[in-house]
Amino acid sequence: MRTDAVRLGATRRGALFGGLCLCCLPTLGRAEGFDLSEVGPGIFIRRGPDTEATRENDDAIANIGFIIGDRSVLVTESGGSLADGAWLRAEIVKRTDKPISHVVLSHVHPDHCFGAGAFAQDKPVYVGHAALRAALDARGDYYRGRLAEILGPERVGPVVYPTLEVADAAEIDLGGRTLHVRAHGVAHTNCDLSLRDSASGILFPADLLFVTRIPSLDGSLTGWLKEVERLRATGAAKAVPGHGPTLVDLAPALDDLTRYLTTLRDGTRSAIAADMPIETAVRTVGQAERDRWVLFDTYHGRNITQAFKELEWE
Repeated sequence: MRTDAVRLGATRRGALFGGLCLCCLPTLGRAEGFDLSEVGPGIFIRRGPDTEATRENDDAIANIGFIIGDRSVLVTESGGSLADGAWLRAEIVKRTDKPISHVVLSHVHPDHCFGAGAFAQDKPVYVGHAALRAALDARGDYYRGRLAEILGPERVGPVVYPTLEVADAAEIDLGGRTLHVRAHGVAHTNCDLSLRDSASGILFPADLLFVTRIPSLDGSLTGWLKEVERLRATGAAKAVPGHGPTLVDLAPALDDLTRYLTTLRDGTRSAIAADMPIETAVRTVGQAERDRWVLFDTYHGRNITQAFKELEWE
């Protein structure tokens, strides 16, 4: 297992790369205006814009980056397309000749995992939640098809499966720094991973933490609130959110997230208790949050619908 020391519930399985050849795609990686911030020693993060996937942005909308150890490099998020992943890989090669040993697939959403195919030549360990394989089986082809419609099929990338599946926790030793990997309960999705870097103390909660961009609920509202408390319990002071600034103070960012999720929960419960039709709830619940989040109108109604389905059977 190269340098990774697995503690609990981690297994290896084969990866599916889809047979794409990067050398045949000379225009990959055209992420104009993007750059990387060094948020800690040897930790480089690219801020994704608060927008949706378009042909122009190659679905490069998530915060992605990498961590350099004494022996090897770990990719914290691979990007939203083969083009985005190729851009990230080129940036890594500019900064170090150390091998890319690990690529993290933090959850099933395409803006975080569809760049993974760009690293196939490195033969890394692909790290994912134990539930990610099933989630990719259920959604991967659909996501790939939708991205192909937006970006063009040559830029999308293959569905890549984890080769290290984490059911509880694992450790990855890059040399001089260890990444503590945690599998979370159903929250933002049913397959969320977080990382914590031993050298800097920085937490990488992926989309368990949104800043500026409105959170999107695709798992369990009550479960997400529980996992927020687990993130608080790590004691980390700083974090790299899945969306938003490249480095934030963890406590106030979690406060904002908790306020939104609590507002969503309490407002939805009140609507259900009042026998309010879901269509009315979508128009009325949580409107005080509108000016606090980018893309509110795109996602808030969906969040209410998801919360309604979960909470009406409490």
